[in-house]
Amino acid sequence: MADGGHCMWMKPFICRASVIWRGSHANGNGAVSTPSEVLNKALYSLGRHIKSRGTNPPELIAAAHAGSFSIALANELGDEGYSPEQIDTTVAVTMEDIPAGWTMTQIHLDVIATVPRALQCDFIDAAMRAKLSCPISRLLNANISMRAKLKRRLNGGRMQPKKTNGAGRRLKQRRKGTP
Repeated sequence: MADGGHCMWMKPFICRASVIWRGSHANGNGAVSTPSEVLNKALYSLGRHIKSRGTNPPELIAAAHAGSFSIALANELGDEGYSPEQIDTTVAVTMEDIPAGWTMTQIHLDVIATVPRALQCDFIDAAMRAKLSCPISRLLNANISMRAKLKRRLNGGRMQPKKTNGAGRRLKQRRKGTP
């Protein structure tokens, strides 16, 4: 983003969460909380041992990845001049007991989006860029696969190619408030 030739960067920020864990590794359980109170002493335990209501670390990673990827995809689509109506992202985290211990070895993103006037090729390009730019994708050291599907509206909305300049290059639409 430019403003009169000056780069505008978002300031770094810190997010926090706290955990109380009781018991052993195999038989313990905990409670996780965040300052926003979205998680307020939410119960969790080791992923494969949940016997009651609650979550687990891989599920929390999956939720964070789904949310972060959806935001990254909305940003990429917006940069291309599209306004997504809805992005549905499901993340599956595979945990394997390897010699080093339990490890997230595979993450699969399944994304379906409704984006008026979007062409399939533009959507797939945006999804691939979002997969690379998503902060959680960049953080995780796992094989990340993805299936991306553009959902068509049933009300007869027509797809239209994006506007181009005389040389066949796509014109970027300006966002509100940018010169």
